[in-house]
Amino acid sequence: MTDDSRETGPWIRRFHPAPEARARLVCFPHAGGSATYYFPVSRALSPAVDVLAIQYPGRQDRRNEPCVEDIEELAGLVVEELRPWGDVPLTLFGHSMGATLAFEVARRLEAAGTPPDTLFASGRRAPSRVREETVHLADDDRLIADISQLSGTDSAVLADPEILRMILPAVRSDYKAAETYRYRPGPPLGLDVVALAGDDDPQVTVDEAASWREHTTASFELKVFPGGHFFLDSHVAPVLDLIRARMRGPAVGS
Repeated sequence: MTDDSRETGPWIRRFHPAPEARARLVCFPHAGGSATYYFPVSRALSPAVDVLAIQYPGRQDRRNEPCVEDIEELAGLVVEELRPWGDVPLTLFGHSMGATLAFEVARRLEAAGTPPDTLFASGRRAPSRVREETVHLADDDRLIADISQLSGTDSAVLADPEILRMILPAVRSDYKAAETYRYRPGPPLGLDVVALAGDDDPQVTVDEAASWREHTTASFELKVFPGGHFFLDSHVAPVLDLIRARMRGPAVGS
């Protein structure tokens, strides 16, 4: 077996190291989310794919670090962390806020001459499609109501005041980053883009998801699933199949 003793540091979680894999998937969590959201993805794709999940500051083991409230700043920090991991082709997968962040990371990697193969943009409108949103300015009750509506947080967590107090600062900061992001016009990406959407997502219409096609000169594919904002949770198998089909390397199997 190949020896791979690279340090992941605080930003990257490599739950199932796959040093012999010839492809690498980098996963970006949603607002308020953490790297552990992608633990099942890592388990399912290893050892054919080496999965890295990004851990933002301000949550879990990084909860004492200040959150980053700007997508562009966050993208620059992530790109620096990914530099040692570009020895095999990268594919980026981001859900919700994570999709916007993955897009900005892809722009920077491409500008540096190390473009990813594919960008999976899940549960997020295209960068050029703007909605005026100010949930991050609302009180805690409104913020809790919003994340409850989206069903992205365990109901037991929402019912526990102590845990809520721990996670709300990170949720609010992430909402601010997502809601204040504004696309800087520039050349479209030269890599494949796959947009994933739920047909009943209050945050993203299918038309807004389809607009991702404007951000690449390479191939574009739109996949629509039954469900709301966290349709991923109910369609794990077909989403994993999409990832396997797109990634380079030999027989990326189950």
